[in-house]
Amino acid sequence: MSKAVIVGGGAAGMAAAVFLAEKGHTVHLFEKNEKLGKKIYITGKGRCNFTNACPQEELFDNIIHGRKFLYSAFYGYNNFDVIDFFESLGVRTKTERGNRVFPRSNHASDITLALEKRMKALDVTIHLKTEVTEVLASDGQIRGISLKDGSLIQADAVLVATGGLSYPSTGSTGDGYRFARSLGHQVTPLCPSLVPFLTQEDYIPLMQGLSLKNVSLTLFRKNKKCWDGFGELLFTHRGISGPLALTASAQIGEYLLLEQLTAQIDWKPALTQEQLDDRLLREFSGQENRQFKNVIPSLLPAKAVPVFLKLGIISPEKVIHDVTRQERKEFIKILKHFPFTITGLGGYNEAVVTKGGVSLKEIHPGTMESKKVKGLYFIGEVLDADGLTGGFNLQIAWSTAHAAAESIA
Repeated sequence: MSKAVIVGGGAAGMAAAVFLAEKGHTVHLFEKNEKLGKKIYITGKGRCNFTNACPQEELFDNIIHGRKFLYSAFYGYNNFDVIDFFESLGVRTKTERGNRVFPRSNHASDITLALEKRMKALDVTIHLKTEVTEVLASDGQIRGISLKDGSLIQADAVLVATGGLSYPSTGSTGDGYRFARSLGHQVTPLCPSLVPFLTQEDYIPLMQGLSLKNVSLTLFRKNKKCWDGFGELLFTHRGISGPLALTASAQIGEYLLLEQLTAQIDWKPALTQEQLDDRLLREFSGQENRQFKNVIPSLLPAKAVPVFLKLGIISPEKVIHDVTRQERKEFIKILKHFPFTITGLGGYNEAVVTKGGVSLKEIHPGTMESKKVKGLYFIGEVLDADGLTGGFNLQIAWSTAHAAAESIA
């Protein structure tokens, strides 16, 4: 049996500790925070969407980076294995819209407490408020770790489970990337992912708090469409958020490191321009002597009305019977192609995950072991692998932790 050291007490680290201890290994887990699983407590708005109950093949469709790399890990420990695992630890679960799986209690703490209880039952030694400053290796072999107080801990295996840079208040400050680089590993470019977009126009913040359902969002790079999607969108004081924006950020966020993107919202994707014109004419019927500004509220959410009046070519004071066909056409064009500019991404403090990480080219996909240092493993968000919202990023944590633990003799 081996002596295994785990650096980081988040999802991947705690799961790896359990899996290793169940095999009889001596396990020490080091966490610089005062408690375990700090990020778990805030995932899923405090409810912890810990996996997704989609058919196993669909797991891969929801991975943005690392799809091929994760093949072995996902098939070795899939989403239904995760559900069974937590049920076995006493966490009753439920499946909601989009196959998202949560604790039935709606408390993220159930996940952390179940893992903590299991670790203690298996005699895992947990070191809280203990910061690891260096991972030690020589001659291509792991040796152990050094702590902030100067002490050295020997180990046969070291698992780096330090997370990324997202939500730095939870302790995710990029330590794992530093450890990786110091041991000769490449770290791919990092940026926030599953994060709101920042926008340029002054009329976007006027709609702060407005949530739109069943709209289409299209993004353009150098006038060529680079992404489109359908779903729910939320206007904020700095830009746009909501599931549609977060999903887009995961797939095209890298572009925003280099340039701005133009964007359009289709507020009525189910209707053609001709159908919208018919709808307008029906709204206008019987209101021919009213001003346009008094009729438009029946077509749009209240917070959007001033914005459309500002953008449109129809004067707010114009009487309905004076509105021309061309003016209706221009108004409908804004409804179908509402324009704005995306200037960047929100910060790591509001990002669900970090895009980029330890290069997968230097990690064995079946075991998560370094190709450069024997006995060194990287698991969870520290890797250059990320997915969409819906429990897929935590699935990466559970599956990579299991792959590493299973491979350690």
